[in-house]
Amino acid sequence: MSEVQAIILVGGEGTRLRPLTYGTPKPMVPIAGVPFLARSMERLYEAGITDVILAAGYMPKAITEYFGDGSRLDMRITYAIEETPLGTAGALKNVEEHVRGPFFVFNGDILTSLDLRAMIQYHKKKGGVGSLHLIEVEDPSAFGCVVHDADGAISAFIEKPPPGTAPGNDINAGTYLLEREVLDAIPAGRPVSIERETFPQLIAAGKKLYAHVTNDYWIDLGRPENYLTAHRDVLAGIMPLLVEPGITGEGVAGLRDRRGIVAPVHLDAGTTIDPTATVGPNVVLGRACHVEAGAVIRESVLWDDVRIGPRATVEESILASGVCVGSGAKVGAGSVVGHGYVIADGVEVAPGSRLSEHKK
Repeated sequence: MSEVQAIILVGGEGTRLRPLTYGTPKPMVPIAGVPFLARSMERLYEAGITDVILAAGYMPKAITEYFGDGSRLDMRITYAIEETPLGTAGALKNVEEHVRGPFFVFNGDILTSLDLRAMIQYHKKKGGVGSLHLIEVEDPSAFGCVVHDADGAISAFIEKPPPGTAPGNDINAGTYLLEREVLDAIPAGRPVSIERETFPQLIAAGKKLYAHVTNDYWIDLGRPENYLTAHRDVLAGIMPLLVEPGITGEGVAGLRDRRGIVAPVHLDAGTTIDPTATVGPNVVLGRACHVEAGAVIRESVLWDDVRIGPRATVEESILASGVCVGSGAKVGAGSVVGHGYVIADGVEVAPGSRLSEHKK
C-alpha cells in the first residue's frame, strides 16, 4: 500500500452554526482556542499523514491564509476551490488530479478520536476498495444505518429509518479510507453524494466496502449544542486533545487570584479575570478576553477579545470574537452571539437567542 493521502471536505457554509460562521468558515471555528481544522491537521501528522488536499468553497481565504502551503506544519497542503457545491463525491472527483493512491476522506465538522493508523491496518487486511468508519448509537433514525455482516462487508445503506425499524445501530461516522479506483465511479461536472450514490453503486457492481466499527469518541460539531458538548468533553479529557483537565492554558499565568475559577477551565494568552468574578465550570476563554468584577460565566465558550462587563452573566452560550456584554446584562442558556455584537447594559438575552450584526 503506497503512501496514504488525506482529503478534507471543508466547503460547507456551516449554516447550522450561524451566526458564528458569518465571519468564520466552519473549519476555522476554534476548539479550545485552536481552529478545528488545525486540530485535524495535528491528528493527521501524528498518524504520519502529511500530504493533505483541502476541498474548500465557503470563505476559502481564511483557510489558505492560515495554513499556506503547509510547510509551517511540516506538511504539504493542496487546495481545490469549488465554485459551486459538488457534494461529497463531487468534491473528491474535483481533486482527482492530485490523488496518487489510497486516501482518507474526512468531513470537516466531525471531531473524533479515531485511531487512523489502526484504520489503515484494517483496510490493508480487508483488501476492499474502501473502509468506512462506523460507530454504534442507541437510535440510528436521525442518521441512517449501515448494514454489514460479521466479516465487516457492507451490503446496504439505510437513510434515516423510522425509530425501531433499523436492522442495526451502526452509523456512518464520516471518515473513509478509499482506493483511488473509487474516483473512476464518480461522474464529473455535477454534484454527487458519495453516501447516497457512489457507495451503493460500488456495492451493486460487486466492489467490496468494509465497516471499521470502533467505540472511539465521535461528535458532529455542526450544531451549537454539540459544539458546547465537545468542549465539555475536551475539558474533561473524554476527547483527548492535548488539553489536560483542570485550569489550563497560557492565560493561567496572568491570573491574580484563582478563588473564583471553577475547574475545568481553559484560558488563552492575554485573558484577564477580576478576582471577584466566577468563571467555570466548563468554560473556554480565548485570547485577550476580559472578565470584570462580579461577572459570572458558566458552561460557555468565548472566542478572542470578548469583554464581559461587571455583574454580567453568561450561561451555556457561545460568544464569537469581539463580543461585548454590558454591565449587569444576562445571556440566557443556548444563546449564540456573532462577531462584534454589543449587548447593552442590563439587557436580558432570552435563552436560545441568535444575535448578529450580519445582514442577510
